[in-house]
Amino acid sequence: MPKLYVDSDRYGDVPASVLVEAVHAAVRDLVRQRLQESGVDFHQFAAGASDRLITRADLELIEKRILDSGYRFAWSSLLSLRDRPDIYAGGGDPRNSDAQFSFEHPQAKTAPADAQGREQRGVGDNVVRRSSNSIGIAHYIRTSERVLQLMRAGVPPGAIAIIDDSGGTLTAPILEKFSGVICAGGTVRSHLGILTREYGIPCLMNARISGIREGDRVELETTAAAKTAEAYQSGAEMTARIWKVPQ
Repeated sequence: MPKLYVDSDRYGDVPASVLVEAVHAAVRDLVRQRLQESGVDFHQFAAGASDRLITRADLELIEKRILDSGYRFAWSSLLSLRDRPDIYAGGGDPRNSDAQFSFEHPQAKTAPADAQGREQRGVGDNVVRRSSNSIGIAHYIRTSERVLQLMRAGVPPGAIAIIDDSGGTLTAPILEKFSGVICAGGTVRSHLGILTREYGIPCLMNARISGIREGDRVELETTAAAKTAEAYQSGAEMTARIWKVPQ
């Protein structure tokens, strides 16, 4: 795989994303290779020889390498980390395993254990109201490497995915396998909200949680009313609770 960075001294900018720079670097490497093989100067190459020497098959090979690498997921998986660093306080190095992460939102609404032993660990916006709450095991899924791992090994039964990408691109290949989703961003009308609604997967968007770790048993208050467009527009409080429950 080509290097995944931009020479900022030369180009005067940082990469738009890992995915964009991976493509650009692969194309630059291809042009350098074909120019060297052509035996002509750069002007002759750019003015005509490149049309013959760089083929559709070359570009399709670059596309295949990018898709096989998993970098197609990286743009969406890194956006929230960049834009909302506050919700990942204490989350660790993003190069480490997803299981080492936790969302520690400063505005998470928590409460001591109730009569059922459930500790409230936050709230979110319910996408679709259901007849019963959703219970499962928390799995942090924040990197393309974790998605690829679950594609190979399979999503565990009863998995509640905790993710930060409201676009839904990162988890799209395995989304239908989840028993529920907690998303730290977006609204019920975000791409992920639409996808989970269509797949019939319980989902809480714009979640503000704290104290939930990989492997914890969690319960989503999916019996709560679905948040409406009017509630977003008016700023009305309309949230569903998230509990950590006894194993």
